[in-house]
Amino acid sequence: METSTNMQDKPVIIFVSAVYPSQYSLLCSHLRASGAADSWFMTMPGHAENYASQCDHLLSFRPDGDIVGPQSYYYSSKVERSARIGRGLLQGLQAFEKEKGKRIDVVVAHSLWAAPNLLYGEIDAAIVSYIEFPSYRVHGNEPDYPPDLSQRLADRNMEMLHYHQVLCSDLTITPSAHARSLFPPLLQERVAVQFEGFDIQAPDEQAEPPPRQDTRFTVAFSSRDLSSSKGFETFMRLVDRLVREGDGQQMRFIALGDPTAVTYGYEQQWVERRYQGKVASFRDHLLQIHPAAQVVEFPGKLPYDEFARTLASVDLFLYPLRYGVANWGLMEILARGGCVIGSNWGFVPELVQNDVNGLLLPDSDDAWIGAIRQLRDDPARRQRYGRAARETGKRFHISNVAPRFMDLFRLAMARRKASPLMLE
Repeated sequence: METSTNMQDKPVIIFVSAVYPSQYSLLCSHLRASGAADSWFMTMPGHAENYASQCDHLLSFRPDGDIVGPQSYYYSSKVERSARIGRGLLQGLQAFEKEKGKRIDVVVAHSLWAAPNLLYGEIDAAIVSYIEFPSYRVHGNEPDYPPDLSQRLADRNMEMLHYHQVLCSDLTITPSAHARSLFPPLLQERVAVQFEGFDIQAPDEQAEPPPRQDTRFTVAFSSRDLSSSKGFETFMRLVDRLVREGDGQQMRFIALGDPTAVTYGYEQQWVERRYQGKVASFRDHLLQIHPAAQVVEFPGKLPYDEFARTLASVDLFLYPLRYGVANWGLMEILARGGCVIGSNWGFVPELVQNDVNGLLLPDSDDAWIGAIRQLRDDPARRQRYGRAARETGKRFHISNVAPRFMDLFRLAMARRKASPLMLE
């Protein structure tokens, strides 16, 4: 079997996740296209088949049983699902080495959709585990919408799964320093911080901006889900107040995101229990308690091109994050030169520098209302933030971030070489 650990060979890196596209699919393609690594992406057979015409380096693995829907026992469902994935993943990786005649140098595994727990001691490759956050308990949720006892107990097994990965993986990567801080101090030295790379095309600053049908000052919220954790509740409360205090006629408000998407919180079950099916979503609940926010437009989940055009029509983005460890949508806004007001806690200060590429504010409605009005009346300041935000986006372009990931993968390889696991 070939080995690629000498300096003249490209390392063989297998990225794995049952979901595709997913974390690191762009990185995998970039490393392969740039010649930095012999990189492959291993995913479910259906994804491998569906994307075969778009990607020539997809591999497939088949989980040991059904991973869709409930498992046999609620409280250990994530552990059971991860074991089914891990069993199939081990077989897939062993088959790759046998069929390709190549030894894998690094396996980069998603913590839940390709949990590497069954790989330790069974393969020679260095194992890198990607974990967004260790558990929902430490991620946080609004006290007004708490999890049930059963959800809290089940979450302990997710935490256990992740702690084991940090202990046994050659390296664990989280997307932010805030995410790393959620792990116990004893584990944090085994966790590296690296946000993903992107390939977002910033608008041409020299080009004439496209004409806008609605010339009102436009304020937007943008997130995959319209959840309390992402700050949607704060956004609706601020809009309600702006309208009641007379700002509404000169302003337009948009909330981009899917009101029915799965969230990191428990607000939807709270809505179902409170309204007994008479209110469909958390968004609809907020419209009831903040009636002046009825002016908010909800275009729903948009195709990417339409989403990009909509972002270009926004003057000011509000990102009043409550809980979270990273957000790819925020980078999308910054890289496109959007003007952002964000929370001055959590991971947001890792991307937004106060009064440089955006504005950071405390959890105070008065502060946010005042800043919105100031930025509305100060286009030069908005433009200054936007120019700096585009530079932030360039720093996180995939071509700039990929070498940092390769340094981390080499570190994992060195650790594995220094402390090899003995295989039977």
